[in-house]
Amino acid sequence: MKTILVEGREVTLGNIFCIGRNYAEHVKELKNAKPTEPVVFMKPTSAIIQAGEDIRLPDYSHDVHHECELIIYIDKEANSVSQQRALDYVGGYGIGLDLTARDVQSQLKTKGLPWTKAKGFPSAACVSHFISPKLIDDINVQQFCLKVNGELRQQGNTKDMMFTCAEIISYLSKVYGLQAGDIIYTGTPAGVAALQSGDELELSWAGKIDVKFNVA
Repeated sequence: MKTILVEGREVTLGNIFCIGRNYAEHVKELKNAKPTEPVVFMKPTSAIIQAGEDIRLPDYSHDVHHECELIIYIDKEANSVSQQRALDYVGGYGIGLDLTARDVQSQLKTKGLPWTKAKGFPSAACVSHFISPKLIDDINVQQFCLKVNGELRQQGNTKDMMFTCAEIISYLSKVYGLQAGDIIYTGTPAGVAALQSGDELELSWAGKIDVKFNVA
């Protein structure tokens, strides 16, 4: 059973929801169409790792990309909630990495097949600890970044999301339903690139969370 760290306590991990194509510049860099509603995919709980655990690249891919993202932790059941009430269901926020075997994903998309093999390998979901929503004035104007081997690779701000955190939570609650323990990766800004064995990744949410992951 997988757990995550929320305000210093371990809680059981539920579903891992992920939102794709939520930053316009990332949509452009991958030459994707701009979505009219959230693009949702999921990862198995076996994909999760926390700080102190190494990223292990799958042997069936030669092009695994990093995607730095803000992550939402849901602490109570949410079904068909409005956007106005959506943030009431948040128990914490963190940052992490949605890792993608880009070569595998491209092959699967060409065949019209699901992306799970490209998104669900062990360590494909890296996550920091989660902090209380009370520590955040406005989740819609939060800046975060990723450095790889000391070089700035990605820099994003939640104000640039096409679908806000409240919109995402409301949408997921209506289409799938949310449970306590679920986490939501909210999408990545532009700047995704391939990882190599030996890389050190530093994720920073300005003034709130700093976390590192190493590639084995």
